[in-house]
Amino acid sequence: MSSIGTGYDLSASQFSPDGKVFQVNYAAKAVEKSGTVVGIRGKDCVVLAVEKIITSPLYEENAASRIYTVDKNIGLVLSGLLADGIKLLSIAREEATNYRMQFDRTIPLKILNERLSAYIHAYTLYSAVRPFGAAVILASWDEVNGAQLYKIEPSGSSFGYFGCASGKAKQQAKTELEKLDLKNMSTEEVVKNAGRIIYQVHDELKDKEFKLELSMVGKEVDGLHRIEPSIWYEMAIEAGNAAKKEDDSDNEV
Repeated sequence: MSSIGTGYDLSASQFSPDGKVFQVNYAAKAVEKSGTVVGIRGKDCVVLAVEKIITSPLYEENAASRIYTVDKNIGLVLSGLLADGIKLLSIAREEATNYRMQFDRTIPLKILNERLSAYIHAYTLYSAVRPFGAAVILASWDEVNGAQLYKIEPSGSSFGYFGCASGKAKQQAKTELEKLDLKNMSTEEVVKNAGRIIYQVHDELKDKEFKLELSMVGKEVDGLHRIEPSIWYEMAIEAGNAAKKEDDSDNEV
């Protein structure tokens, strides 16, 4: 770090002379070192896909998962520090439970996004705490609002997306997403592209082993958030392997 920032990174409530909060920047760096995460919003569904790096062959197959269900039609995916993300997951579930107890229905994703992003932002304001080193992507589908996708940064800022990415290969994934006509994509197209992008951005030289984690919510799964639904999950893996073989053959030529 340059001398201009020396001593200004000890507290989340302190700005450097050039207007930066270094603690928030460090949290963002933690997210950038995580496996790639992609969220794609199609016409009738939202698909979440994760490049889960396998750091030890001794782990159980489903250990350290990054995709979770918040409520019956709301999915959440984490990138960055997993322990920080799990804390945010518990807050999201608590908010969903409280809303259901008060109003007897599922919390709208927009409201959940606002509450969770406000909670994350609060941890960038006080010197007694530090920012969460995790980014959160939220997805849902219902008959009234259709498909919805939000991403919350470690700073607490959040936006609605048709497609978003986080993690190591965030920029590569975003470049691939920008090529797609996301608004008009069918469920099958969304699933295949999610698998394809994760396999294409995976760096075999740095991280040899990884597992594709995938979930979806939409019409095809009765409006429920499903983690690794069998037919769709296999479709995503097939599309990913096909894209990887195509890239390998192009490199050989």
